[in-house]
Amino acid sequence: MRTLALTEGSWDWTKTVKGYVGLTKPRIIELLLITTVPAMVVAKHGLPSLWSIVITVAGGTLAAGGANAVNMWYDRDIDALMKRTKNRPLVTGAVSPTGAIVFAVALEIIAFAMLSYGDNVLSALLALSAALFYVFIYTMWLKRSTSQNIVIGGAAGAVPVLVGWAAVTDSLSLAAWLMFLVIFIWTPPHFWGLAFRYSDDYSAAGVPMLPSVATRKRSARDILLYTLVLAVTTGALGFAAHLGWVYAVAAVALNAGFIGYAIKLYRDLTPKVAMRVFSYSITYLSLLFIGMAVDVAVRGH
Repeated sequence: MRTLALTEGSWDWTKTVKGYVGLTKPRIIELLLITTVPAMVVAKHGLPSLWSIVITVAGGTLAAGGANAVNMWYDRDIDALMKRTKNRPLVTGAVSPTGAIVFAVALEIIAFAMLSYGDNVLSALLALSAALFYVFIYTMWLKRSTSQNIVIGGAAGAVPVLVGWAAVTDSLSLAAWLMFLVIFIWTPPHFWGLAFRYSDDYSAAGVPMLPSVATRKRSARDILLYTLVLAVTTGALGFAAHLGWVYAVAAVALNAGFIGYAIKLYRDLTPKVAMRVFSYSITYLSLLFIGMAVDVAVRGH
């Protein structure tokens, strides 16, 4: 009996820990960090100190995780209505609403302190501003009120590159803002690809994501338009950041692929192709920013 009780206690503890980790949306954070470190490399014109990378990555992870936890806390009612989100920790009861909020606030406090003392106050303020924007502007206002929710709200996910840049230089340049703009423009076609697949979910929950309130043709058209603007923006970034041929080749090839998938979706209009757009968009952003870092490494500055 005692052994059984211990086993059950251990299982509950593990489930709770997994629940709190799940609140931070680890898969989304991974993508944010893939953009942060290359931004630091470009800002430094070389490899930053290991200490700076660790502090910036850890602080950024905690700040984003805290914001994501509040997002799940606020959205737990609609998460319960959608197949894609019905197993989130607050829906299943693995984490209590009060526990989620306390956890989120604690993460934000630790993140701010870590970035302030480990890097600089500017990087800490940027990370905090992204969290506040994501919670109050996107989650609590835009998400349930307009089909342009992810267009404007996507700014929060673009801030980590500014955090990385500021961590190294304690300032922001045109190149840093163009990196921000690249992710800002990338976000709508990325997320709309997913929303295209789950448009019925969003409709059931009353969330006006573009693919759930507009025709498939309109959604696919907007995805294509954004990929075209994105291609131009990545070119401007190359010039502003003084990046070389490695980045140029990567950008041209990746943009060609993204535009190609968007054109295919415009012609096909099926959820299957939309998910290919979504999957490719993740590969696109990862390789684009890795290409920046490799470019700096190859050219030695």
